[in-house]
Amino acid sequence: MFLLFDISGGELLVVLLFILMFFGSKGIPDIARTMGRTMRQLRDATNEVQREIQKGATEVKQGFEAQRRDVKLDQFLQPPPGTVAQAPPAPPPPPEAPEGPPPAPEPPPEHP
Repeated sequence: MFLLFDISGGELLVVLLFILMFFGSKGIPDIARTMGRTMRQLRDATNEVQREIQKGATEVKQGFEAQRRDVKLDQFLQPPPGTVAQAPPAPPPPPEAPEGPPPAPEPPPEHP
């Protein structure tokens, strides 16, 4: 038994006969042409929606990958967890005064 969209062969024959009687033999090609155009437009619209969805998904994926690369770079710049961050190197000491005899200490003041 032939089934198409849950319609048996006999039911399909009745529908086709009704269409033939209602539209006539001259109207059927126009109806078929219009249905074909409509189905093509529907398919093209569906494909366009799928392309837009794929484009959006690709953009989101690229943004995610870029953020993941940035996070990996940040991990290389930061010390690993559990370690103490090192202080930046100390500046060089100022130049020392030329060596010579140390100055003499002042005598303590006398009390009268």
